Amino acid sequence: QVQLVESGGGLVQPGGSLRLSCAASGSIFDIYSMGWYRQAPGKQRELVAAITSGGRTNYADSVKGRFTISRDNVKNTMYLQMNSLNPEDTAVYYCNAATWGSTYWGQGTQVTVSS
Repeated sequence: QVQLVESGGGLVQPGGSLRLSCAASGSIFDIYSMGWYRQAPGKQRELVAAITSGGRTNYADSVKGRFTISRDNVKNTMYLQMNSLNPEDTAVYYCNAATWGSTYWGQGTQVTVSS
């Protein structure tokens, strides 16, 4: 079992920045990939960014150049640095961890971009 706890969401003005954190605990050595997803009202959940245990990353086209995913293996924490935020980034952001047998989700953290 893997437990994931997100933090760092909030209200930010357009053009601003936020950093999300996802702390993992439990069977963390079974994790081969982690990622951030988001879900806006009335829309499907979508992948924002992902990072493998080897450090390979991929991003949704809509966030390339603005968001950066990283992980600290000592702290067992994954981050999403979000810059140049715009109202279209408003959503609940979820942390995800994949093991060879299961997928785990955090509870989500709200990000609202508004003036």
